[in-house]
Amino acid sequence: MHQTSLKLKHFALAAALCAATAAPAMAQTNVTVMGLVDAYAGSMRNAGDASARKVVNSGGMTTSWIGFKGSEDLGGGLKANFLLTSFFQADTGVQGRFPGDTMWSRDANVGLSGGFGAISFGRELAPHFLPTILFNPFGDSYTFAPLILHADVPLFNASGWTNSVAGDTGWSNSIRYTTPDFGGLKANLHYQLGEQAGNNGVNNIGANALYFNGPLALTAFYHTVEVNNPTGGPTAARQKAWMLGGTYDLKAAKLFATYGQTSHNIDLDDKTLSLGATVPMGAGKIQASWAQTKREGTVVGADQKRTTTAVGYDYDMSKRTDLYAVFMNDRITAQNSGNSFGVGVRHRF
Repeated sequence: MHQTSLKLKHFALAAALCAATAAPAMAQTNVTVMGLVDAYAGSMRNAGDASARKVVNSGGMTTSWIGFKGSEDLGGGLKANFLLTSFFQADTGVQGRFPGDTMWSRDANVGLSGGFGAISFGRELAPHFLPTILFNPFGDSYTFAPLILHADVPLFNASGWTNSVAGDTGWSNSIRYTTPDFGGLKANLHYQLGEQAGNNGVNNIGANALYFNGPLALTAFYHTVEVNNPTGGPTAARQKAWMLGGTYDLKAAKLFATYGQTSHNIDLDDKTLSLGATVPMGAGKIQASWAQTKREGTVVGADQKRTTTAVGYDYDMSKRTDLYAVFMNDRITAQNSGNSFGVGVRHRF
């Protein structure tokens, strides 16, 4: 009995020492579960649709997602970071944005950050993502933001209208370097390896810059795209794209403007202008946005034009939860025009 008791005491002492040794390391590690759920009800009809659809859908103002992020303090100002986030559809519970979307199509990367800036590897935001969502009044709405609809959302209807910006909103197999903050100015450099068998020269390259100083904000991006995402494979045509944008906060209203162009190694070019404003009102804000894309080239034949206008009100119930209502009109040359309306709720956690 005495020998057994002694062994138990030794075991308890060893366990206590292990716990004491592990505690400082655990205190330096931080992992967060986070996400957003957004769903709305309404009537949707984009340009080229034969009729309106009554719907309960996911992602009226922001695509629903869930994920994890973490960091470890390595000392000397150096940190290790990871990010894993996945899209889902709140109306049905289906994973992904569309059939065949990968599990971690929003983010899947790991890297280091410090005084030099940050570098990460994996699936990253595409160069155009932050400039487009931060410089239009409806943010990252892939349902009602005119600029985002023109840039990133194809129409699977009689219009045959394709999104202007190639390569998806995230790039797989990529390396991203973020500079330190220089008086409100930051830049991101992106390089995606194509990893195409027998064709290692296929890749995506891009960069963006973001400047925030008081009421003024400015942005720019440029890319050349040869690889589709998230599942890979070469694009139908190599694309070059660029955009400039700015906002100015007058307090009584915040003004938005962007202008960009895309071109391909086939005869197809888009020119997109967007204008908008948000106006504080009560516990929320009025949102108004307009975008027009002029498309030309032998690929489409006669020149085409798409014009989309959206007006909405976003009411903050708390720091995490808001209610919104949006009306949108969408027009394309020689196609049926469409009106859409949605009312929804968005919750962040």
